[in-house]
Amino acid sequence: MHHDQATAETTFSYLLSFLWWPLLYFGALIGAGFAFASNAPIMWFNAVYAALLGAIVLLERATPHRAEWLEHDGEMLNDIGHTLLTKGAAQLAVAATSIVPMAVATATRTDEHVSQLWPTHWPLIAQVVLALAIAEFGLYWSHRIAHENLFFWRFHALHHSVVRLWVVNTGRFHAVDSLIKMALSQAPLYLLDAPLQVFLWVGAVTAITGLLTHCNVETRTALFDPVFATPKLHRWHHSKTLKEGNSNYCENIMIWDHVFGTYLNPGKASPDRLGISGKVAPDFIGQIVQPFSRKGARQILGQRVESGDEDGKSANETASAPAVGRISEA
Repeated sequence: MHHDQATAETTFSYLLSFLWWPLLYFGALIGAGFAFASNAPIMWFNAVYAALLGAIVLLERATPHRAEWLEHDGEMLNDIGHTLLTKGAAQLAVAATSIVPMAVATATRTDEHVSQLWPTHWPLIAQVVLALAIAEFGLYWSHRIAHENLFFWRFHALHHSVVRLWVVNTGRFHAVDSLIKMALSQAPLYLLDAPLQVFLWVGAVTAITGLLTHCNVETRTALFDPVFATPKLHRWHHSKTLKEGNSNYCENIMIWDHVFGTYLNPGKASPDRLGISGKVAPDFIGQIVQPFSRKGARQILGQRVESGDEDGKSANETASAPAVGRISEA
């Protein structure tokens, strides 16, 4: 009797694993649509975002992808600090990571003047898809360069230093890394004079996708993997193995990984190990200042710290060869 019940529960959980990602992703987008149609779009989107965050937290405990990722790694306070202070200062109430561009757009832009460069006559959904492709191009190259250049890797390594993925480390980014990504993804849309509603939707998709790509929820997304940045694809991006981790750079839609040959989708659901070959500082302030010193940069890169390395020396003194050693080949 107990065996039959356990089998039924396993089968039910297996079937649900196909539904969680589309339900959460498209459900949150529908919620965003209602929020943007209201008189307080940012406030109501924050409510949608908080609801999604809460649902993921519950699902991570009810149906985790990797049970060992539920164990404490000593980084939770640092993760929260980075999320609040370096990724979402304007949205502290919901620990936002990618909503900052939306708040900036709301405060600084109006639709009174729209350039002829932007196809405002297109349906809104077509405009959003176009904007996502444009923003994703900047995200892709800023992300890829951060992996292939040692100077930029020292800032991006903070995000990859985690050994487990769960919703709380979604916003674990260094401020320099975040600013570069935001600038390269948002600037083209500003130059093309995209309307406010398009900015809102790009911010919404980015925020929703970010939570889901880092979630520790058992999901099976084979139908969606070729198009969307899914949890499975992003887990492989966090692999400690170089040839696996240097892949899947897109953050919302996988268009540019297909174009530039960096799309990776193995048969396994996730890599064996996450992390980097170097070490980041154990405390929040240390993680912020570490990339700016020669000693700190060497620690991040997994290089030998020499006796002449001092915290006060510029990070520019560190070698700038291609980052072939940024994560282990093992």
